[in-house]
Amino acid sequence: MKITGLNLDISWKNKEQNFKHIEKELQHQEADLFLLPEMFSTGFCMDAAEVSDKNQESLEFLQKIAKEKGTAFCGSAPVEENGKFYNRMYFVHPDKKVDFYDKRHLFSFSGEDKVYTPGNERVIVNYKGFRILLQVCYDLRFPVFARNNDDYDAILYVANWPEKRVVAWEHLLKARAIENLSFVFGLNRIGTDGNGLLYQESSHCFFADGKEISQKEGNLITAELNLEELKDFRNHFQFLNDRDSFSIEL
Repeated sequence: MKITGLNLDISWKNKEQNFKHIEKELQHQEADLFLLPEMFSTGFCMDAAEVSDKNQESLEFLQKIAKEKGTAFCGSAPVEENGKFYNRMYFVHPDKKVDFYDKRHLFSFSGEDKVYTPGNERVIVNYKGFRILLQVCYDLRFPVFARNNDDYDAILYVANWPEKRVVAWEHLLKARAIENLSFVFGLNRIGTDGNGLLYQESSHCFFADGKEISQKEGNLITAELNLEELKDFRNHFQFLNDRDSFSIEL
């Protein structure tokens, strides 16, 4: 399965500009799955009442472009639903079917937990034979929530992770791959946001042994995920069989 992520310099609070930018960047690209950053339509913004989708604008854009290109799209957007705000990660299939995950771990350092509502479900998507765990940014710091119970093959992380903390981002992505014997694709934004935070290019895809398997060209990062290679690796190194048993209260 070929995944291509777009290192997007997100236009602050400008959905239409971001939609146009994404379409232009991906116009001549082909992949089984295109990955977009956290809050790809607005930037990581705490003005939820102002920027959150009230009419599924970001979802409709993803469904439109997924249908046009005949492939899947994934990324998160701020959403208002029943008077609450969510940082919602959409996985849109080529037939416009939608799976979604509401970010569980809200970034209290920025006040996200005071504005948005945390999700209460761990979401795994089935696509092209892969079982894919959906995760958003700050979730990366909480390995228990992402622990592989032999129920997924890859993790997708979408993020707005600033340059000043990027070392943690890169090390934790690799750690999640190694400890869970899984592919891990982490897509970060680039540029500067409306709060003046700088984001450097720092997207990666790792194999289960921690090896980088992605290639970068321009603003695109691409990786080929080979499920048979992963199965062979897991059969040889059966570390997951020795994992601790536990349950999580959500």
